[in-house]
Amino acid sequence: MAEGETCREGPSSSEVNLGEEDSQVCPDFASLEGLPAGAAGRRRDRRSGLSLPASAGTSAADCEASLLEAAKVTPRRSSIIKDPSNQKCGRKKTVSFSSMPSEKKISSASDCISFMQAGCELKKVRPNSRIYNRFFTLDTDLQALRWEPSKKDLEKAKLDISAIKEIRLGKNTETFRNNGLADQISEDCALSILHGENYESLDLVANSADVANIWVSGLRYLVSRSKQPFDLMEGSQNTPRFMWLKTVFEAADVDGNGIMLEDTSVELIKQLNPTLKESKIRLKFKEIQKSKEKLTTRVTKEEFCEAFSELCTRPEVYFLLVQISKNKEYLDANDLMLFLEAEQGVAHITEEMCLDIIRRYELSEEGRLKGFLAIDGFTQYLLSPECDIFDPEQRKVAQDMTQPLSHYYINASHNTYLIEDQFRGPADINGYVRALKMSCRSIELDVSDGPDNEPILCNRNNMATSLSFRSVIEVINKFAFVASEYPLILCLGTHCSVPQQKVMAQHKKIFGNKLYTEAPLPSEAYLPSPESRKIIVKGKKLPPDQDLMEGEVTDEDEEAETSQRMSEDYNGEQKLICLCRELSDLVSICKSVQYRDFEISMKSQSYWEICSFSETEASRIANEYPEDFVNYNKRFLSRVYPSAVRIDSSNLNPQDFWNCGCQIVAMNFQTPGPMMDLHTGWFLQNGGCGYVLRPSVMRDEVSYFSANTKGIVPGVSPQVLHIKIISGQNFPKPKGACAKGDVIDPYVCIEIHGIPADCSEQRTKTVQQNSDNPIFDETFEFQINLPELAMIRFMVLDDDYIGDEFIGQYTIPLECLQPGYRHIPLRSFVGDIMEHVTLFVHIAITNRSGGGKTPKRSLSVRIGKKVREYTMLRNVGLKTIDDIFKIAVHPLREAMDVRENMQNAIVSVKELCGLPPIASLKQCMLTLSSRLINSDDSPSVSLVMRDNFPYLEPLGTIPDVQKKVLAAYDLMIQESKLLIEMADTIHDKIIQCQKAGMEFHEELHNLGAKEGLKGRKLNKAIESFAWNITVLKGQSDLLKNAKNEALENMKQIQLACLSCGLSKAAVGGAEAKSKRSLEAIEEKETGDENGRL
Repeated sequence: MAEGETCREGPSSSEVNLGEEDSQVCPDFASLEGLPAGAAGRRRDRRSGLSLPASAGTSAADCEASLLEAAKVTPRRSSIIKDPSNQKCGRKKTVSFSSMPSEKKISSASDCISFMQAGCELKKVRPNSRIYNRFFTLDTDLQALRWEPSKKDLEKAKLDISAIKEIRLGKNTETFRNNGLADQISEDCALSILHGENYESLDLVANSADVANIWVSGLRYLVSRSKQPFDLMEGSQNTPRFMWLKTVFEAADVDGNGIMLEDTSVELIKQLNPTLKESKIRLKFKEIQKSKEKLTTRVTKEEFCEAFSELCTRPEVYFLLVQISKNKEYLDANDLMLFLEAEQGVAHITEEMCLDIIRRYELSEEGRLKGFLAIDGFTQYLLSPECDIFDPEQRKVAQDMTQPLSHYYINASHNTYLIEDQFRGPADINGYVRALKMSCRSIELDVSDGPDNEPILCNRNNMATSLSFRSVIEVINKFAFVASEYPLILCLGTHCSVPQQKVMAQHKKIFGNKLYTEAPLPSEAYLPSPESRKIIVKGKKLPPDQDLMEGEVTDEDEEAETSQRMSEDYNGEQKLICLCRELSDLVSICKSVQYRDFEISMKSQSYWEICSFSETEASRIANEYPEDFVNYNKRFLSRVYPSAVRIDSSNLNPQDFWNCGCQIVAMNFQTPGPMMDLHTGWFLQNGGCGYVLRPSVMRDEVSYFSANTKGIVPGVSPQVLHIKIISGQNFPKPKGACAKGDVIDPYVCIEIHGIPADCSEQRTKTVQQNSDNPIFDETFEFQINLPELAMIRFMVLDDDYIGDEFIGQYTIPLECLQPGYRHIPLRSFVGDIMEHVTLFVHIAITNRSGGGKTPKRSLSVRIGKKVREYTMLRNVGLKTIDDIFKIAVHPLREAMDVRENMQNAIVSVKELCGLPPIASLKQCMLTLSSRLINSDDSPSVSLVMRDNFPYLEPLGTIPDVQKKVLAAYDLMIQESKLLIEMADTIHDKIIQCQKAGMEFHEELHNLGAKEGLKGRKLNKAIESFAWNITVLKGQSDLLKNAKNEALENMKQIQLACLSCGLSKAAVGGAEAKSKRSLEAIEEKETGDENGRL
């Protein structure tokens, strides 16, 4: 059939017969399936009722005009997240009430092959950037892949299965990388078939990620079994899963007749999978029976197995299992070990640990005995807490807790006694219980005069309910350290008379020795660390040098400010209150003082004094003096409370003030929503103890950081966060939703919160009418410039005309993410975990510029073919100091060069192996080894250790394709060796410059005065000095991390080569020599940790 002739099945209703030129896909890709959500101008199915029919004469410009016209009449949708309790009925959607499901799930290799034999349209990508629609099928004898239409004759428009070398998922060939339209092709819909001795590629794009996975899984299955005959039907009947299901059925079939009542079968499947709805199970049985043209209330063994397989197989998990098991229907201990090491980032995994996992999660007794994990056990394992997205190391206190109090973010509550809005809400003791159980470490007590000389806490806008001060103190004493062992700060607002203040002071005996009463030492410069289990009182204090039993202090009455601001006669003046000595003496290291400006505060404020800022004032300061605010917060505590106009107790955005280093950002715990999600998610880290260590760039005495930075942070390595949203499970109907029945159209929104340069938001496509297991299969990338301050919020919404309705969310700090395939437990609007409601995702974090985090996340990514950008030092304006910093310019360039040269060499090897940048080096070596094994299972190269570095040497003649890969591998080893050998010398040079510069730190003002610098010029010089010190420290740390990464890489490469048998052909005890070399690498690594690096 000639290229350009009509496909044999003819076009569908939406297709048009095209000649050869017209059959080429329109370069703008606006109408293609399988493209990322943004590639076609966000052209999603939004149920707008608009249709854009294709026509033979439609040009790209006409398509664009039609889209613009459609956009004008399409109603805009709100992205506002609404409180579910206030949801209104939305417009009805068109819902299909068909009694039978139309699609069959893929649950076995035979399903994949049946799909391929039926054929489907794929887009064929050519190196010349042209893309053609072709109909691909698999021959009935499973020996060849064919496509139509084609200029070639039928016998040439095919690819023999026996000629296939590799099948790659994603855009991982030169054709894709060099194609001008590659950015518009979805990574998850692309696949490549490498064939022939020269590894030529057939590059294809499916119309969905599911279809791509089916072709990849099916082809891999065929290639892996091409050397042996097999019977698909026989194979599907003898899988570990089918044998287990037969055992389950026979155990429940008490009569032994091979049939069972439908009611019994339904109950049995619900026991095996509690998340399934009874109605869905019964519908599946009816579907199966209808296909067999029978109608009965009894179920056979085969029907039971078929129903369970279709209902309980998650295709995305099946595809993953086939991929990591090398095309088997189960995982053995070695498969699982490789998966945990290379994909999940688990270190020090052993075969026995894998067998233990199998014994705990495999459902069949045979699997547990023989040591294999079938699809159902693997699904259970992926859903278990062991595969949770939250790093288990962060579930305990993992940060340095010896720093001063001012170096931590502190979990803080505003108007803790309220459980409703702050204007009319009643006081309730449960407000304190709830806050303390959530590890809140700063709570508020606004105390007023009460009856019978007993102080009370109440909302002075609603005097109907009040709490006695004593009862509140007793509750605090009881719950203070239930959720956290670290200091609790009581923010005391005193609005009562002196006699009742004395009663308050008498109640201190309730706390006993828990109360912190040590006087601050004037000789110290910083607050003590939070290592003590103490209760600290924050409040006003009388001057210590005056022998007064009582005196006047300014009143910090935030609640009164709220009422006054709403009145017409408010003039902004603060009133004075009388304070007794007994209550004043309870305040030690958290004395409340009034903020004036940073110049006065830095000169005269004592380290034990704390300023409170209203949200409005703090926002103004953060915008006008971002660097000064960060520097101020290095020594002093700052407390920020919500604006007086938030009478509904809504919450401020805490991230805005964390970016400035503000430690105590008070939140209204009674008000759920996005801002409270951020707050709750942030304080999950560090064991949920209520204290989170701030980034070092915001703690170091001499460092530069601006809260409003919109680019790279000096001395910090940017990272790239790769998130693949794979699927969702058991999404509930939004609370308050109506008119749509049980149908929802979910999509996932990913929000990045952090410094302004990192804030971003992206969303998946909408999956129509699927709440049980919607498949998204979309990948996103985010550059993170300050990882230590970044948070990710996953939010699931129901796509709706009037307003997208909230389904669930989960918020997590970037530092707590675990890499690999993970399930995210979604939380409700009020923050409760929803049972069985999850998101299935894949996470990878790569370094954009080298260095970075721990080995399990320390991967590499190509920077791109552009001019290398070096971090520049600034001119201070003082010659003596500038001369010192000039010496550091060359070492800084060397440091960046060796780091990035190594990273680029690693990425080149990954690309030639057909792997994405997020792949680990172990995955890379395992892929490479499959090419380097001859047909007789002997290696074509051998591992040779030279100077303790793992080189690969050819054993005889090898093809040009392998020579290219080995050349890239040698370059990677050489660049890694160069970095390891040069790192110490370069590091020492940078550190020496840093130390020499720091010697002038104390004399900066005097040197500036001698040079005639003052005012803004002097401040600029001090800022530039801090910038340079930050760059030097940061770059030396990055080099240190890069060396550790390189050493770890060499060790992983050697282990991978040994496990793949690449040392078998080496001469005379090569394996023993390799092991000795591995020990040498480990000793070198240990020595470096104990030495300079």
